[in-house]
Amino acid sequence: MTYTIQLVRTMNGKSIRVKIFGNEYPLRGENEYLTKRVASYVDGMLMKIHDKIPEQPPLTVAVLSALNITEDLLQEREKHTQEVAHLEAEVEKISNYLDNCLIAEPTDERIL
Repeated sequence: MTYTIQLVRTMNGKSIRVKIFGNEYPLRGENEYLTKRVASYVDGMLMKIHDKIPEQPPLTVAVLSALNITEDLLQEREKHTQEVAHLEAEVEKISNYLDNCLIAEPTDERIL
């Protein structure tokens, strides 16, 4: 399930105020808890990069943070893809084993 987080452009509806890199933003999201977690993660990455290279302008810090966050995302997606492939292979092995058990002759009195 994908949640969308947006900047609030109107005063209608409830907004979620978050602080990212020293600035407050009114956001609207489908899940307040998730919106706050996302904002906290982004803020943490910005601060981590800024602490390493404090002389860099905010735009450079933001771009490097975006690259790091994207790298994290792509690594997790790859890990997920590999795990799904492994699970599918295991399910296939189990399915084949069960098929072979069902094909066995009815007089076969093995206890499984």
